[in-house]
Amino acid sequence: MKKTKVGLSVIGLTAGLFATGLGLNVSAAEPILSDADFKTATNLYFQRCAGCHGVLRKGATGKSLEPKETLKKGQARLEKIIAYGTEGGMNNFDDIFSADQIKMLATYIQMTPPIPPEMSLAKMKKSTKQFVALKDYPSKPLHGLNWENFFVVIERDAGKAAIIDGDTKKIIAHLDTGYAVHVIKGLEHHTTDHPKDAVGRFWYTIGRDGKVNKIDLWQTPDKMLVAETRMAYDARDIAVSGDGKYVIAGGYWPPHFVIMDAATLEPLKVVSTRGINVDGEYVNESRVAAIYTTPNEPTFMVAAKELGQMWQVDYTDIDNLRIDQIDSAKFLHDGFFDPTGRYFQIAANASNKMVVVDSKTRKLAKMIDVDKLPHPGPGANWIDKKCGPVGGTTHLGVGKVSVWGNDPIGHPDQAWKMCYEVETDGAGAFIRTHENSQFVWADQLKHPEPEVQQSVQVIDKDTHEIVKTIRVTEEDGKAALHIEFNKGGTEVWVSVWNRKDNKNPTGEIVVYDAKSLKELYRIKGLTTPTGKFNVYNRINHKT
Repeated sequence: MKKTKVGLSVIGLTAGLFATGLGLNVSAAEPILSDADFKTATNLYFQRCAGCHGVLRKGATGKSLEPKETLKKGQARLEKIIAYGTEGGMNNFDDIFSADQIKMLATYIQMTPPIPPEMSLAKMKKSTKQFVALKDYPSKPLHGLNWENFFVVIERDAGKAAIIDGDTKKIIAHLDTGYAVHVIKGLEHHTTDHPKDAVGRFWYTIGRDGKVNKIDLWQTPDKMLVAETRMAYDARDIAVSGDGKYVIAGGYWPPHFVIMDAATLEPLKVVSTRGINVDGEYVNESRVAAIYTTPNEPTFMVAAKELGQMWQVDYTDIDNLRIDQIDSAKFLHDGFFDPTGRYFQIAANASNKMVVVDSKTRKLAKMIDVDKLPHPGPGANWIDKKCGPVGGTTHLGVGKVSVWGNDPIGHPDQAWKMCYEVETDGAGAFIRTHENSQFVWADQLKHPEPEVQQSVQVIDKDTHEIVKTIRVTEEDGKAALHIEFNKGGTEVWVSVWNRKDNKNPTGEIVVYDAKSLKELYRIKGLTTPTGKFNVYNRINHKT
């Protein structure tokens, strides 16, 4: 069969993801794009599609987009799916992509995907920079503000992290970080031997471009960004060891995790996550979807997404890592610990299950059947009158909140069993609550209808009823997502994405009274604000 060779020279946001001049053999039966359009489509796919469908397009949370699947659907059908989304949880992109871009992407996903290069430890070390020398770190906060009530906010499409004063609602800083930061985490109250002045002070970002940044909240705003490195071309999650010595980040591509020095961000150890999945098949693109620090053990929980395995990584000797590989289900994504810190609860999207790992025994505790494509985000724990301590998740594929018991010691009859479910108006991505609040909040980001996508729903913990649907915004092309409480649990912060004009700071955060549910403030001047992490709540979290 005749082959047509398409040259690549992908730059910009995907700099380094694909090697310059890499050749791609494309069957003559496949659609063809010019070099320029192929480069543009590659960038668009990386930015908006690879997270769910994979760099190699083999599928995960989203379906496989390999040519053997996409060619069956054809150009017109693919354009319609990209533009309008699906009821299965895929967003509409007609308010983000132009008609020409949608056409280009539909053609691109019918072509053979390019294979990006690997990344060596030496290359990572070359990218490591110190903006503030360790000897110049202050011994106390320099700004006189209540930094424990700061919110660290992802400004997704600006490649920035905003620092917002939770007391005054003023934006203190916009810090340049990696492209489309996915998660920001700090050192939490885990062990008694960690450096006390570091708890809550240092925060670490991980961007979709694999860039890691270290933020020092005690610095003046112009010096809060103190170090950076790059550990992958595409990445999603990061965590800090309980002793404060190490930072670990997980790559989507290359599929590996990297352990770094927490003080300098110097990369120290790289471990591939390629391997044999729970079905006995070798997986080349086994991405690290989630990484968390185990509260009661000197270990990290590493989710090998496509393998369907949780890897519990002991960091007490990084030269001779002990890794317990715990089989569960595919495809592992977001998770959270129960209030005791012993049990890790993580969504296996494609299997429609919540997986529970016992971090003490380093074994699988249970797999709970839930609905289509569970996605808890940072998750939520609270107390139910009947079931005792419970955990909950939203779903990407259906409008539902599922709630299960998670206290095997005090409530063994209810543990790891479904307590109740709440039907919501639309599929969502995030759920949150606070120990001082009567309510659980859920967004509906994954619903294609604007009026639903722009609303969040508030559920009473006792009655299990939706007590209010709040229309956060009515502006064309915007969506409401991600919920976070302030330090005392008296306020609820909800993000508004500026989906249509995502290059300008027209996004905002809307602040509500956590008891009356009335709107209090609108914090403007943000670009696609996504995750918001209150310092105090995140370092002391139980909910």
